[in-house]
Amino acid sequence: MNASLESTSATPYGTLPPTATTALRKPISLPRLLEMHARGEKLTMLTAYDATFAAVADAAGVECILVGDSLGMVCQGLSSTMGVSLPTMCYHIESVARGLRRAQATAWLIGDMPYGSYHESREQALRSAATLMQAGSHMVKLEGGGWTADTVRFLVERGIPVCAHLGLTPQTVHALGGYRVQGKTPESAALMKRQAHELQDAGATLLVLEMVPAALAAELTQELKSCATIGIGAGNGTAGQVLVLHDMLGINLGKMPKFVRNFMTDAPGVKEAMQAYVAAVKNGSFPDNTQHAW
Repeated sequence: MNASLESTSATPYGTLPPTATTALRKPISLPRLLEMHARGEKLTMLTAYDATFAAVADAAGVECILVGDSLGMVCQGLSSTMGVSLPTMCYHIESVARGLRRAQATAWLIGDMPYGSYHESREQALRSAATLMQAGSHMVKLEGGGWTADTVRFLVERGIPVCAHLGLTPQTVHALGGYRVQGKTPESAALMKRQAHELQDAGATLLVLEMVPAALAAELTQELKSCATIGIGAGNGTAGQVLVLHDMLGINLGKMPKFVRNFMTDAPGVKEAMQAYVAAVKNGSFPDNTQHAW
């Protein structure tokens, strides 16, 4: 991609591995992600909502780009993700996909299924997922456990890769009583474990764990054999990490979550901040479990 990526890069958080800095990176596929997980290499994911930031993230070595419905808050100025529509998601996925194609990028592209686009029926979920795949997604992400396992199985059987999402699920934030840590009690932890196994058995191959106690997230990571966990506010025992792009660049409109690190602090530019994030996830220095009260 860029000649400057051909050599190993030093960052404030360590040195990036050659696989994350070489111009001739292999395209990221789902089997490759699972192979990386199997050999113990941490997976990296960042959100992106436009062509330029997606291409820069890929150049920095980020394996997975998530076009998250968090765009409702960071791009549209909404108070939650629930106002994001399917056409809006398609617009941003198309933009990101074009940016990755123009940059001859290799990242795996995941599109969030927005609130109300998969809740009515499995058939509705299939139509919505197909729309996101046609826009350029390689995989779709949906929130929640229990009833969603049947939807996941229905999509996977039809060739649509699925990333699941447990813990704090922003689309149900009102039902959860706000942005709170989930799985703190023995009962809620047991429920999350059961739901995680159900989602894995249904065919989900990635599982975002958001605002989950670090010990619980680590246990799930060890228990799940064919589904790689991606943590956000869930400690460093997960198979990978994800952050909202704007958060890790220190430009959040609201209160910065405690689990976020501002990678722009010691970086001369955005790409270098992303490289520092990749290096910190790979070497295990981010996140730091000691910063979490749970």
